[in-house]
Amino acid sequence: MVDRVTTHTQMRAAQRNLQENMTHLARLQEQASTLKSINRSSDDPTAAAAAMAVRAEMRAVDQYSANADNGNDWLTTIESSLGSVSGIMNRVRDLTVQGANSGSLSATAKEAIAIEIDGLKTDLLSQANTKFLGRSVFAGNSDDATAFTAGTDSSGGTTYAYAGDPAGSSGVERRISATSTVRVDADGGTIFGRNEASVFALLDNIVADLRSTDSAANVGSHLDALDDRMAIMTGQRSEMGARQVQMERAQSTLLQKTGTLDAQRSGIEDADLGQVIIDLKLQEVTYQAALAVTARVLQPTLMDFLS
Repeated sequence: MVDRVTTHTQMRAAQRNLQENMTHLARLQEQASTLKSINRSSDDPTAAAAAMAVRAEMRAVDQYSANADNGNDWLTTIESSLGSVSGIMNRVRDLTVQGANSGSLSATAKEAIAIEIDGLKTDLLSQANTKFLGRSVFAGNSDDATAFTAGTDSSGGTTYAYAGDPAGSSGVERRISATSTVRVDADGGTIFGRNEASVFALLDNIVADLRSTDSAANVGSHLDALDDRMAIMTGQRSEMGARQVQMERAQSTLLQKTGTLDAQRSGIEDADLGQVIIDLKLQEVTYQAALAVTARVLQPTLMDFLS
């Protein structure tokens, strides 16, 4: 059986072929103007799925990078504060050693030392309440305004309440990868002590002994406690330094990963402008040729003049 081909069939086939050529030409023009090889999922479903996966990973890496930057700022704030604390404690120890020489010091000299230590205690309390973006860096997840609050007990003595997380808590953490987190706060209860065992209470005891008229008062007896507290502070500062190194290493790794992922995304999505222009010119020539051939094949007939 022979298929019957009519002028109408030829016209429909020619129109369909021309439309396909125009569609391809329009797609190349869009790629040239947007510099994207994928402007919608239908352009290349497989490549579009790969691009979406890469973009999802890029968003995750961006969030990890923001976490690492924030965590590093926390740790930098803590390091700066602990540096000041170290200087204060060294000065307190020097003054305590001077005050221990009770035989060579007058009451006026002892009072001067006591006043300076009292001022250093105020500075130390200020450092213990250091904040970053409104959050106390030594109070863990606590939303209290300060980590340490000075108060007065029923007997008139000064108390130092710690408002931070209990010992052994996880504290404030920042996620730097799908499997890793880094703690970015410091355990103020461990560094400065709690309540009557705090370094502030220790300094109050030193000041009280310096001002005491009791000959049995021995300022030098507090040196061991000072040394123990300073050793704890040094150990905690070293731990903060180790965390900061880990955070900085994560920042570097995430930065490299961002560059790698962006290159992958570009390889999938971005168009090769030179190749697109060549393809566009070829398609224009193809379309013009198709128009010319169609015009010659579909010559006017008598029916065209009669209609």
